[in-house]
Amino acid sequence: MSPKILFVFTSCDKTLTGHSTGWYLPEAAHPYYVLSKEFEIDFASPNGPNPPIDQGSVELFKDDESVAFLGDDVVKEKLSSAKRLADVQESDYDAIFYVGGHGPVLDLAVDPINIKLATEFYNKNKVVSAVCHGPAALVGVKGADGKSIFDGKEATGFSNVEEEQAGKVADVPFLLETRIGELGGKYVRSDPWAPKVVSSGNLLTGQNPASAGPLAKVILEKLKA
Repeated sequence: MSPKILFVFTSCDKTLTGHSTGWYLPEAAHPYYVLSKEFEIDFASPNGPNPPIDQGSVELFKDDESVAFLGDDVVKEKLSSAKRLADVQESDYDAIFYVGGHGPVLDLAVDPINIKLATEFYNKNKVVSAVCHGPAALVGVKGADGKSIFDGKEATGFSNVEEEQAGKVADVPFLLETRIGELGGKYVRSDPWAPKVVSSGNLLTGQNPASAGPLAKVILEKLKA
């Protein structure tokens, strides 16, 4: 049986300032088309079906994968039938991947069901991966030693500079770069908007939208090793 990967999307559609948000198109599309060639993929979110997409990402990203993702009948079915996180069993999957967008900072970061699920993946040494704001979903996750999974590890995610350049600092309850540092992580980054992927054991992170495809290739290598 081919390995299975769980893609986790936010269910949050509004930021702290009331701006529309959701999951970020290329951060789902690029990894999906890298990984779906080799693995079975299920979609999930806190509230289940039809997680909200960030319409800004639809307008900004017109690359082949992003356009294809929006029109893909298989993808549409996966989104419309996305599982509720409460109904997901870690034992059914070999890896978990968190799609970015500002939403995860607001809902997944503090969702006890998500934190429990990610903890189970991590402590069974399964691949735990996230891109852009996706690593916010992991800030409450602890290893078997009781410490944050970021403690003592290199990791990346959307940088403070990128958040400032995007004009979104007031939209989120915390800045991811700052929080990773507060948790004892060694935050690393590339130049704003340039790709950066960090592999620390079974924790794999990508900095920004440009990092989504490269991160998926690292996930692929890890699962096929």
